[in-house]
Amino acid sequence: MKALLLIDIQNDFIPGGALAVPEGDQIIPIANKLQEKFDLVVATQDWHPSNHKSFASQHPGHVTFDVVDLNGLEQVLWPDHCVQATGGADFSPELEVQKIEAIFRKGTNPAIDSYSGFYDNGHLKATGLADYLRGKQVTELYLAGLAGDYCVYFSAKDAISEGFKTYLVEDATLPINHEQFAAAKEDIRNRGGNIVKSTAIF
Repeated sequence: MKALLLIDIQNDFIPGGALAVPEGDQIIPIANKLQEKFDLVVATQDWHPSNHKSFASQHPGHVTFDVVDLNGLEQVLWPDHCVQATGGADFSPELEVQKIEAIFRKGTNPAIDSYSGFYDNGHLKATGLADYLRGKQVTELYLAGLAGDYCVYFSAKDAISEGFKTYLVEDATLPINHEQFAAAKEDIRNRGGNIVKSTAIF
């Protein structure tokens, strides 16, 4: 069975949001159209407590986009974003959500960040996404969302590691940094994943 995983299509990641992906809203019509082609659609949602240690505001003397050591892991310091139960954490109102069967929230532990929809960045705790997909007999997973060089990339790597035939839908994904995204796509291919266009699905 094939499933579509929509990653972090939230207000804070689209233009006007606290951590906007440039032109990130442009993927939403494609994401909406893609949903029509899948029997199972699931989504991830960044869901941070207000004191999350990935926020630059929690590190006096540091500024946004500094890189620090956070409990032994390299951590980019982000602007406060996707704080639990705030408008910024809500899915974009342009995103059609009727077909989304399950939402997996991540980044809930203030001490560790979580880019992937499957695990936190230290692989200490699973979100339950992999087991959920296996329970639905999913074998092929298509990924779309934001940001391509962070949460989509890390989710794709974990999807491959978990044994799913993995497809990143290139035109339904946008990055913060295009050079980083190019390297991420190459790494996904090297790991056995696939990069496809939405036109191949339609």
